[in-house]
Amino acid sequence: MTESLLEAEGLVKSLRERDRSRLRRTDFGVLFQFGQLVAELTAAENVALPLLLGGARWGQAEAKAREWLDRFGVGDVAGAVPTAMSGGQAQRVALARAMVTSPAVLFADEPTGALDSLASEQVLQVLTAQARAHNTTVVLVTHDATAAAYADREIAMRDGTLLTSAEVAR
Repeated sequence: MTESLLEAEGLVKSLRERDRSRLRRTDFGVLFQFGQLVAELTAAENVALPLLLGGARWGQAEAKAREWLDRFGVGDVAGAVPTAMSGGQAQRVALARAMVTSPAVLFADEPTGALDSLASEQVLQVLTAQARAHNTTVVLVTHDATAAAYADREIAMRDGTLLTSAEVAR
C-alpha cells in the first residue's frame, strides 16, 4: 500500500461507527452485481432510501429519487417493486440509488454481470455519463472486457496480484 492509502485507512479507522456510516451513506455509492434492491419497496422508495436515512424529508427525497430514475431511463417503473422489473431496469434503479447522494466514489462490483448485452450497454453508457457529469470516481470490478473498455484507466489482476501491461497482453 502506498503511504497515502495507509493514511486514509488510518483516518477511516479513527472515525466513530456513526461517522463511518455517514461516510458510507454520503460519500460512497455501492452498486452490486445483482442490485440488492429492497424487495418490499418501490423503485422510488429504494432510490430515496439513502436520502431518508440521511435525514431528508420524504417529499424532497422522492423528488430527487424520481429525478435520478429519469436520468437512468427508468422513471416509468418508479412505482414498481423489484419483482415487477426486468433485470436491466432493476440494475438501473440500483444504480440510481447508488448515485442519488452524488457520491465522490462509486464502487461497482460486476454491474453488468447479470444483464444481457443490450441492457449491459445501456447501464454502462448511463453510468459513465452520470459519473462524468457529477464528478464521481468509479471503481469498477469486472471480468467483462467490454465493460472494462469504458474505463479511463484499467488495472488488471490475476489471483490477487497486479499485472503489468506486458502480462496483460499475453
